[in-house]
Amino acid sequence: MCDPSSSCCWKRCGRTRPTSPAAPWTCSPGTLAPYAGIDDWPASQRNIGRFLFLHPAARDIYADWDHQIRGCVARMRALAGTDPDAPDLAGLVGELLLKSPDFARLWERYDVTGRSSGQKKTFNHPQVGTITLGFQGMQLEGTPGQRLGVYLAEPGTADYDAMVLLDMTAPRQAARPAAQQQH
Repeated sequence: MCDPSSSCCWKRCGRTRPTSPAAPWTCSPGTLAPYAGIDDWPASQRNIGRFLFLHPAARDIYADWDHQIRGCVARMRALAGTDPDAPDLAGLVGELLLKSPDFARLWERYDVTGRSSGQKKTFNHPQVGTITLGFQGMQLEGTPGQRLGVYLAEPGTADYDAMVLLDMTAPRQAARPAAQQQH
């Protein structure tokens, strides 16, 4: 839960692959809150790449959806260059090529990019309206392929208040490994 006395943050834990389930360990109750509707899917199907292209709410939730999908595809291309035989990546790319004309169009461009840090992300959330959060992604030392994403907002801002509200209303469940959540 967000600590009202400091900057509010949500932590999203996951592997570096966009094919990884979102939040394999629930780090904070509000972890998936910006991605309104992603929790409608089974845990094994939850990842940001799939959400961006296949969830009907994604276009409305992301204020800069076009920018987000271009970056997502370019990062998938970068991963494909470093691990071209990864079955999870190949499976997701195949699924998105079949189900999303937007993904297929962008995949054909062969754009490649790495991740950037210190960015802001704006969401049009159905419960709290527009919310702009700082975002920082970090590699986790000693855990190959693991990444920690943190969303944050400064106290006293409307974004902070919205974040606290979403965190307070998020379903509470015990943190479990992703493998246990899928069964």
